[in-house]
Amino acid sequence: MTIFRARPIGSNPWDGEIAWDGEVRRAALGKAGVIAAADKREGDNKSPAGTWPIRYVLYRPNIYPNGPTTALPMKPIAPGDAWCDAPDDPAYNQPVKLPYSASTETLWREDQVYDLIVVLGHNDDPPVPGLGSAIFLHLARDGYTGTEGCVALARADVETLLAVAQRGDAVEIALD
Repeated sequence: MTIFRARPIGSNPWDGEIAWDGEVRRAALGKAGVIAAADKREGDNKSPAGTWPIRYVLYRPNIYPNGPTTALPMKPIAPGDAWCDAPDDPAYNQPVKLPYSASTETLWREDQVYDLIVVLGHNDDPPVPGLGSAIFLHLARDGYTGTEGCVALARADVETLLAVAQRGDAVEIALD
């Protein structure tokens, strides 16, 4: 089992790195840094510390017609796919289809950060309302600006990670 370990480094709370098997790559973390998972709250812009199993990969089939190279389970996304982030909704922290009556995070985006999404097993078995949703590993924005609680890497680094990842692997988000 491989643990992909993300941790904060640098002067900004979102500056980070991710390491595995001798590889170290730059990463962006939550805009407000990393917090103990028990203290994570919806909308706090913090990445939850802990070890989160990799559930599956979502990808844009117009960018990756055959899916990315990986041994992980994969699902293509489509326009209209979203993730529920409304704590009071029965579908909280689960994929949904748009239009949807509660608050959601759109998965088919123009800014490319969700071209590849590694879904992490944070607050999903079962989801507890308000303890955080949509904690993913995804593509970083230019300049590695902070995320809303996810781990973000350069496209080439996500592709490299996916190429070595296996079922049973996990992403650890460390406090240090």
